[in-house]
Amino acid sequence: MAKITKRVVDAAGPRERDYVIWDDDLPGFGLRVFTSGKRSYVIQYRAAGRSRRYTIGLHGVWTPETARQEAKVQFGRVAGGDNPAEERQL
Repeated sequence: MAKITKRVVDAAGPRERDYVIWDDDLPGFGLRVFTSGKRSYVIQYRAAGRSRRYTIGLHGVWTPETARQEAKVQFGRVAGGDNPAEERQL
């Protein structure tokens, strides 16, 4: 789609269903747009043979740049064998 920037985030409007805009520069990093118009940053990865989605945080609290840095940190944890989505549930 596009690199997730402030301009892309601001242009993302609500639709009938939730949707995700995936980042071209960092595979697995995306912006989830809810039907309410609320937006959050997410990563998607595979752990133990299952696709997992982890929410970094809401837009406004996080900027696209800080969310991208956090996504890289979380992807590093995944590469090391951790499962951030499962750890958050505990």
